[in-house]
Amino acid sequence: MKSVINWFEIPVSDMDRAIKFYEPVMQLALRREKMDVAELAVFPHEDPATGGALAKFDGVTPSLQGAIIYLHTDNLAATLDRIASAGGECVFGPLELPHGIGTIALFTDSEGNRVGLHQPA
Repeated sequence: MKSVINWFEIPVSDMDRAIKFYEPVMQLALRREKMDVAELAVFPHEDPATGGALAKFDGVTPSLQGAIIYLHTDNLAATLDRIASAGGECVFGPLELPHGIGTIALFTDSEGNRVGLHQPA
């Protein structure tokens, strides 16, 4: 079965600030892309994996409300430490999920979004 999710975007109001937050927190390099109507910083991924980006364009505002995406981490505690060092805040968890699903936490990022983390069991 194919994944239901094929792309995600995390809204940002200040792309430089958001990149400075996410690159050290997730320990990766984002690829900047400019289009006529949007500025993106794309998370690394390989097809057929789900891709996503930080996105800045008119009509989209960072928010604590709305859908929550969960980013993968192999070490939730270390990632939460990096979030705090980068100016973010853990707002929920960590919570160990039943049935061997893993552990989750929610944090706020530099732009005011609520984002999830998931560490598989």
